Amino acid sequence: MHDTWPRLANSDFPAIKRRPLSTLQVNLGYLCNLACLHCHVNAGPNRKELMSAEQIDLVVEFLRKQRIQTIDLTGGSPEMNPHFRSLVERARGLGVTVMDRLNPTIVEEPGYTDLPEFFALHQVELVASLPCYLEQNVDQQRGNGVFASSVRVLQRLNALGYGVEGSGLILNLVYNPLGPSLPPPQGALEADYKAFLGEHFGLVFNQLFSLANMPIKRFGSTLVSKGTFEQYMSLLKGAHRDDNLDAVMCRDLISVDWQGYVYDCDFNQMLGLPLGASASSVHLRDLLNVDLNQRAIGVADHCYGCTAGQGSSCGGALSA
Repeated sequence: MHDTWPRLANSDFPAIKRRPLSTLQVNLGYLCNLACLHCHVNAGPNRKELMSAEQIDLVVEFLRKQRIQTIDLTGGSPEMNPHFRSLVERARGLGVTVMDRLNPTIVEEPGYTDLPEFFALHQVELVASLPCYLEQNVDQQRGNGVFASSVRVLQRLNALGYGVEGSGLILNLVYNPLGPSLPPPQGALEADYKAFLGEHFGLVFNQLFSLANMPIKRFGSTLVSKGTFEQYMSLLKGAHRDDNLDAVMCRDLISVDWQGYVYDCDFNQMLGLPLGASASSVHLRDLLNVDLNQRAIGVADHCYGCTAGQGSSCGGALSA
């Protein structure tokens, strides 16, 4: 696999600083039942990296001491970590909002079929990946049968109230382009998703998040192999908008890897760029009583993926 960091490190991306911390994003491990082309963490069925019970305890302590409002659980498939359910229950016990970045097909794997009921019981906010509303496009990116499985799971979630207005159970979907292009306008795309999925499958959901593909790990390596890396970077840089800088999630969030080390965002984590571009790694245990407000954020050229066009960060479009 091609390492894209040497192509990203020498950057002119604008300097930005943190605001008060509100969200802790936790990568529970790289194990996943799928291995998608666009995946920026190289997740897959053969990955062994999983957060331990000891680090889970540290995460809960951090939530309590820093009075974190939201914990954002990622992977891989975060539900495949054996401590996933315990972490959800403990976070909810502290009054913390739990957001799970869900690959819907995991629900049809043995041992995970009762996840929808667990999610509903603990009012977990779901951010479910469905990179297109057309079956052919989804299966091309994620594998044969993924679209049909995802639809079945989303229908189960709808039956429990997820995505239904007034239920209080949040179901958002995530769109990724199939290749090296910017996402279309999020509002219009969300309307298309809702119309098509509603008409053909009776599906409802709250919001659509449209995310640009990051030029790192598996996707970045593919760009290098095809000779289109520089072209894609030119696209991102040419579409940069300064007004998106105020809304990127790294301003209010830190990202923790499966070993407990801390980064400014999930993408920096995958590049091994420590918190604030420090010279050495920073561990969560060292930040239990630290105020990060106004600290510098580590940036490089991949950050243009968050500020291009509407901007996309980890939570969908940043501007209209």
